[in-house]
Amino acid sequence: MPERFSRRGFIGTTAAGMIGAVGVTANALDARDFNAVGDGKTDNTAALQKALDKAAQTESSVFIPDGVFVCSTLKVPPFTGLCGNPTWSYGAYAGPVLRLGDASAKCLLDVTGAYGFRISGLSLDGANLGNNAHGIMVDKPDYGKHEDCVCIERCRIGNFTGDGVHLSRIWVFSVRHCMICFNGANGLRYRGWDGFVMDNWFSANALAGIGSYEENSSVTFTANRIEWNRRHGLILMGGGYYNITGNYFDRASGPAIALLPRGKAHGKTTTITGNVIYRSGAPQGGPFADKYQSTHLRFEDVVGLTCTGNTIEVGKDDGGKGETTPDYAFVLRALTNSVIANNVMHRGAVKELVMDLGGHGEGFILKDNPGSLFKP
Repeated sequence: MPERFSRRGFIGTTAAGMIGAVGVTANALDARDFNAVGDGKTDNTAALQKALDKAAQTESSVFIPDGVFVCSTLKVPPFTGLCGNPTWSYGAYAGPVLRLGDASAKCLLDVTGAYGFRISGLSLDGANLGNNAHGIMVDKPDYGKHEDCVCIERCRIGNFTGDGVHLSRIWVFSVRHCMICFNGANGLRYRGWDGFVMDNWFSANALAGIGSYEENSSVTFTANRIEWNRRHGLILMGGGYYNITGNYFDRASGPAIALLPRGKAHGKTTTITGNVIYRSGAPQGGPFADKYQSTHLRFEDVVGLTCTGNTIEVGKDDGGKGETTPDYAFVLRALTNSVIANNVMHRGAVKELVMDLGGHGEGFILKDNPGSLFKP
């Protein structure tokens, strides 16, 4: 395949954000011209697939108008886009909606091999159908020879029985200005590297808001609201080269941020700063694997970690209901050449501010983290 893009070009494209729906749709194909019907009943799989295949011939996009377009899995070709006018809200799908209508489907949008894929301004509704069905899926057997450059923007992606966005062996991606919510597994699960995850809601997913459990590295997380997820806010296992800056974490059922080993692979070279972390360790996700899950921040077997300038507080459910959590502000083990300093923990934990499990290597600094325990 010819070289069509560079990382610099991808960054420029994502920063431009597809120049708005009007700029994209000017030269896009209209799904209605391929007999797609947004009545919430008609099976549009063949019509929408025909539109995507036609768009691939000129490396263009398909415009989805307002309406509910029921379909099964759509296989997206390379250098093809989907776009619409984003009018969804926190609590409702609206505007252009693609709704899964096939309980046997593995996903709604299969973008495996769809290099340069862009989606902007759509709602993707899993309708709680099937078993472990994902919203947007990349599922590659290997990393290939060049970057994927998948860009997901201004979309509401929810109610899938699997992950909202499932990116396996992804290489360069961007998720911006989206709400990824109410999914049966993770909001975003990725295996890979070189990503930008910025200015999104990750809300009420059954596992983590964002989770990476296989090889992973080199993603920037900035200005996201990660809330009410039922196992972790953000969990990274054995990854490194992360910038986690300026996010808001609220009511995770478990740690807001967990950096944990993956077999013999440890976490490394990560900056966590400027985040607000509130009432983590909630019990909504069911029994914890161990008592140390009731914490805001859990760091184990990490080298080269900087965690500074974060603000932490306990809390209950909305309306003052439920249990005050978490028990600990920090749970720490086996950190090397790492700094935990200048974090503020006013009413930072119920039982103990820092649970230090020891085993640290050289160059570990823990200092100047003022705070107090919660007093009923």
